[in-house]
Amino acid sequence: MADFVALLGTKGGPAIRPGSTNPTSSLLSLSGQRVVVDCGLGVTRGLVDQGMQLRDINQIVITHLHSDHYLELGPLLHTAWTAGLKTPVEVWGPEGLADYWRHFLASMRFDIDIRLADEGRPDLEGLIRFHVVTPGEDFRIGPLTVVALAVEHPPVPAFAYRFEGGGKAVVFSGDTAHFPPLAEFAADADLLIHEAMLGEALPALMARIGNGDDRLMKHWLRAHTLASDAARIATAAGVKALALHHLIPSDDPAYGEAEWLAGIRDQWQGPFHLGRDGLRIDV
Repeated sequence: MADFVALLGTKGGPAIRPGSTNPTSSLLSLSGQRVVVDCGLGVTRGLVDQGMQLRDINQIVITHLHSDHYLELGPLLHTAWTAGLKTPVEVWGPEGLADYWRHFLASMRFDIDIRLADEGRPDLEGLIRFHVVTPGEDFRIGPLTVVALAVEHPPVPAFAYRFEGGGKAVVFSGDTAHFPPLAEFAADADLLIHEAMLGEALPALMARIGNGDDRLMKHWLRAHTLASDAARIATAAGVKALALHHLIPSDDPAYGEAEWLAGIRDQWQGPFHLGRDGLRIDV
C-alpha cells in the first residue's frame, strides 16, 4: 500500500457555495495503515473517490469540535455500515465525540432499528469505539505511533497530530493560530499539512458571508494562521514538504495559486502543495 495523504476537503469553514470546495477532511495512508483525519461535509464521497471501500474504515482521528471537522462523522459511519461495515472502528479525538455519536444514533434510531430487523445487519452502536486523546501522550494506530499537541484555536480546544511509521512522519496542524511550538513538534517531518489564510482576501470573504459581524474577522485573526506564518513554521521545523489546506478563502477566483505562492515564498523555498479537493500527495 502506497504512502500518501489525500486532501479530501480543503476549505476553511463549514459553508459551501456554488463552485466552492468541501470542508476539511483527509485520508492518510502510511506504513500499510489508513486513517481518516477529520470528517467535514463531503468526507464520505471524498473517500469513495479515492477508491476506498467504506466497509474497510477502521481508524478516524478528529482534530477539534468545529462542525467543518466532524459534521459528517455520524453520516460517514452510518453509510459505511450500510456499505458492509462489520468490524470495529476506532475514533480518536477530543472529549465530546462520544456525546455527538450518542445523539446521532438517537436521531437515526428509527432507520437503524429497521435495518437491524429487516436487513440482518450487525449492531452499529457496538462497532464504534471512542478514545479521548491526551496531548503529549503517544497512542498506537496499528503500526503507527501518534502523538497530539494542543494548539491555539480559541475558543475550542484543538490538536495537531504527528503520525510516524515505516521511518516516515506526517504532521497535521489542525486549526491553529500561528503557534511556534508547532515547529518543534513537526521537526524533520516528511510532510507538514498546515492550515492557512490569505489576509488580503479576508474582507471580500466577510462581505460574501454576509451574516456575521466583526467577531468573525476577530476569530479568523486570533485563531488561524496566515500563509506566511505557516511557511515560517515549515522552515523552522525543517520539514521535507509543505502542504496548505483549510484554506481561507478557498473559493475566491481573485485569489489563486499565484497569490498563495506570493504569501509563502519569502519564508519557504521547498516543495509545496496548495490544497485542492482530491489532491493526493506522495510521502
